[in-house]
Amino acid sequence: MKTIKNAVMMFVVLTVLLGIIYPLAVTAVSQVAFPNQANGGLITENGTVVGSQLIGQNFSSPQYFHGRPSAIDYNSSSSSGSNLGPTNQKLIDQVQQRVNQVRQENSLASNASVPSDLVMTSASGLEPYISVDSALIQVPRVAKARGISEAEVVKLVDQYKQTSMFGSDVSIVNVLKLNLALDNLKK
Repeated sequence: MKTIKNAVMMFVVLTVLLGIIYPLAVTAVSQVAFPNQANGGLITENGTVVGSQLIGQNFSSPQYFHGRPSAIDYNSSSSSGSNLGPTNQKLIDQVQQRVNQVRQENSLASNASVPSDLVMTSASGLEPYISVDSALIQVPRVAKARGISEAEVVKLVDQYKQTSMFGSDVSIVNVLKLNLALDNLKK
């Protein structure tokens, strides 16, 4: 009987400690240390949430920069990669199809190099960034679709450029922020 009483008491104590106190403490620390990220990195315009700077979105219109492809169709409730290996024929076919699509959409030569982040999905399926090289390939298409100069679009890419994490030399841009800046150009 004493063993059951101890087990029940331990269950109650650990439930309160790990199920209530610990999550509240972690939430409080994250709200103080990283309030933007803890609240989802939401971007609002005119009082309306238009997206999260932390989660990739699907942009397919010619007047917008396109982000990384997603193995989960940008569904944030099921973050995941494709789990297809590099020798899997299905993955090889998907990548080749995406390479052809990027070349066609951006009027690139049939042998033009295409950055991998425009044709390979990320591990989460929700990557919000693309490399600056990937953005620059899309500049002529975006400029033409919007009826503005390529120089103006390149200036925006440069304005939103940032260095990727962990000391990498790769420069990246947040696709949602860049597309919102395009929408706000002539407002």
